[in-house]
Amino acid sequence: MNVERISCGILADFNAEPLVDLLRNDGLYPGIEASLAPPGHVLQALIELRERRWRQHPDLVVVWTRPETISCFRSLLHFEPVASEVLLEQVDQFADLLIAASTHVGCLLMVTWSLPWYRRGLGLLSMRGEFGWAHNLARMNLRLAERVHRNPKVYLLDSAHWLSRVGAEANNPKLWYQGKMAFSLEVLQEASAEIKAAVCGLAGLSRKLILLDLDDTLWGGIVGEDGWQNLRLGGHDPFGEAFVEFQEALQALTRTGVLLGIVSKNDEATALAAIDNHPEMVLRRDDFAGWRINWRDKAANIVDLVSELHLGLGSVVFLDDNPAERSRVREALPEVLVPEWPANQMLSARALLEMRVFDRPAVTGEDQTRVKTYASDRERRSLQRSFQSVTEWQAALGLVVEAAILGESNLLRATQLLNKTNQMNLKTRRLTQSEFLEWSRQPGHAVFVFRVSDRFADYGLTGLASLQEAETCAQIADFLLSCRVLGYGVESAILHFLVEQARRRGRKELIAEYKRTERNAACLSFFDTVSGFRRDGDTFRWDAPDRCALPEHITLRLCGVSPCAPQHLEAAHGLAAASSLSE
Repeated sequence: MNVERISCGILADFNAEPLVDLLRNDGLYPGIEASLAPPGHVLQALIELRERRWRQHPDLVVVWTRPETISCFRSLLHFEPVASEVLLEQVDQFADLLIAASTHVGCLLMVTWSLPWYRRGLGLLSMRGEFGWAHNLARMNLRLAERVHRNPKVYLLDSAHWLSRVGAEANNPKLWYQGKMAFSLEVLQEASAEIKAAVCGLAGLSRKLILLDLDDTLWGGIVGEDGWQNLRLGGHDPFGEAFVEFQEALQALTRTGVLLGIVSKNDEATALAAIDNHPEMVLRRDDFAGWRINWRDKAANIVDLVSELHLGLGSVVFLDDNPAERSRVREALPEVLVPEWPANQMLSARALLEMRVFDRPAVTGEDQTRVKTYASDRERRSLQRSFQSVTEWQAALGLVVEAAILGESNLLRATQLLNKTNQMNLKTRRLTQSEFLEWSRQPGHAVFVFRVSDRFADYGLTGLASLQEAETCAQIADFLLSCRVLGYGVESAILHFLVEQARRRGRKELIAEYKRTERNAACLSFFDTVSGFRRDGDTFRWDAPDRCALPEHITLRLCGVSPCAPQHLEAAHGLAAASSLSE
């Protein structure tokens, strides 16, 4: 999905013209060229999309209906008895229609069903089974979520959150009778912002790193003056409790793959002593990917730390209680997101939790362990300082690279890697899960994924490469590696593997065509320095009969993953052969 030019069709059973205007013109990134889908009933429009009868196939479709779309629920609103299984069967039919329609668009977002706040459902009765409006509506939304859960193109957006934020003005009967508007403009503004956050999350543009000040941001008080024992953190203190809740919210984000770092003007030993020793600290040293605790300019420290972590400034959120420091970073580093921060620290957790910049479609195992791998990096760098040569250090790491074929079990993480990797990325292709899987299943295509581990950590699935075969050559369609394992020789191991693949398939050449972006110069540098490639402009050619050495400090293994389609059987046999040659 190219976020610079997104086409969006909106299917709604109410007047959604204001939402179209907001998606186009609300000033939030990205701009979306939205339009109302072909006129008619929503179900009919979905059927027409499923049957390819739309003249255009948008990148995104947003479906937003009132719960009365399900006819059984409409009966419930009149307190007519409805069998639960019949109600849920209608929800299943609607979900199946969404899934079928999604095959012809990049992504489909379905807004969950909600009732106006004034529809109480007779209070006590509302959460009861047979006639309860709230009870059955909750079951409908849950059934819908369960039905589409495994589909990589259909996602739900929670409308209840928007309505609760707006409050009693979310629904106004006068708007419905006068203009068939089911929701107020404020609700539609929330919806527009959520849709755009979802698009950014799907495109891999969510923020990855939160950089934090310490004094009066992560804890109350100034540690260098008050001492860590006297900081306001926890205890029977409203501000202390608020700082603990803020730290808990930060720690929760790390379990989704968001990294934390510290940029603070302080004495490092004093600040780290507080982190290590204060009994109410939720976050400890290993929860942070890195830090710059000194008296230097914070903007310079941010650049330095982000570079060390192999991230881009566009992935950073900077939180600081000091308006002057926020202004300095905002002006010096416009790519960094610097939100205004509440002067009352009891509002910090709320300010963090309401941010929309961390949205993502899924959380992988690699996301959940990312913080630990950065802690391992510090140990690894410490080990490096004890060796006199890079070769000795690499040999001591015990690096293992496991190669596997793309399949259902690793598709989610592989697609995430494809869409997020920028520096070591040959072509910087961006595809959705379904598009990537479909491409991999085409004849002559093979996609391989690579897990990396060493004596300190398991980095998970951090590399990906794909081949596209022609009559006499094999072309590298993708070659990418997470910045977390750059510089360890893994890229050379992947190249060795690809050359072996080309040899086993009887191809005369292995070709890599580099597509330049603003951030992938590292990939060009790698291919440019590999002896054995002939370079012609941005095209690199390797004579496939020539062997490509596997780095001596790396063990290459085959991970037993079944092929995801019959045409991959050849790739699987080739993979086994290449692996046996290397082990």
